[in-house]
Amino acid sequence: MLGDMTVTLNHERHGDPAAAPVVLLGSLGSDLSMWAPQIEALSAVAHVVAVDHRGHGKSPAPQGPYTLDDLGGDILALLDDLGLDSVHFVGLSLGGAVGQWLAAHHPERVRTLTLLCTSAAFAPPGPWHERAATVRTAGLASIAESIVDRWFTPGLRDRDPALVARHVDMVKSTTDEGYAACCEALAGWDGRADLAHITAPTLVVAGEQDPATPPATMRALADGIADATFHVVDPGAHLANVEQAERITELVLSHIARTPDGR
Repeated sequence: MLGDMTVTLNHERHGDPAAAPVVLLGSLGSDLSMWAPQIEALSAVAHVVAVDHRGHGKSPAPQGPYTLDDLGGDILALLDDLGLDSVHFVGLSLGGAVGQWLAAHHPERVRTLTLLCTSAAFAPPGPWHERAATVRTAGLASIAESIVDRWFTPGLRDRDPALVARHVDMVKSTTDEGYAACCEALAGWDGRADLAHITAPTLVVAGEQDPATPPATMRALADGIADATFHVVDPGAHLANVEQAERITELVLSHIARTPDGR
């Protein structure tokens, strides 16, 4: 355990506890239900642990600001609590930043790393501080729809308004302080120098239409990690694991299976 500063994270476990463990950690403003498209398929062959960031879903929301070290420490504490020495880590956006931190600073805990729709630095910091201030004053509900607009391509939004509505509700259910303080964590983080320290086999996947972390950003991320594999899914915006559920699941399963303990 890392001490009193960590948060006991809400999580769900699926599949055989004796199978290879796969941790799923999602986007800023999400909860673990965003992984529903992956959980069923992955849990057939793995021990899946889907996790809510601090301040998200059913996890506690201590007063911010937070740092990436805080968010990464929460995951280490959870792994210790669950008795998981090392895991296959799958992170999207903010979850991908935590995955990079974990793989760079605690490489012995990461068997493989999958980075979806994320970046090695979410610069510049100014807009993140502005967004945190907006959420603390006007509430997260005031920007929830604009957030979800960036999660899906226009085609999917037009085809499936119910899916969009569910994800808007997901964002609104995130605590204002948890969201704002995680914005501050992203504002204060730059993991570019750490990429060279990542030794886990790494899969990097971008969404062709992702306005937040476009393919060029993710290509630079992949180029910084030794022997990383890079893919682009099309169509796909920021929550590519939802829009391209089958393809993303296939890529993750294939990546995990390349390791000695993969099934």
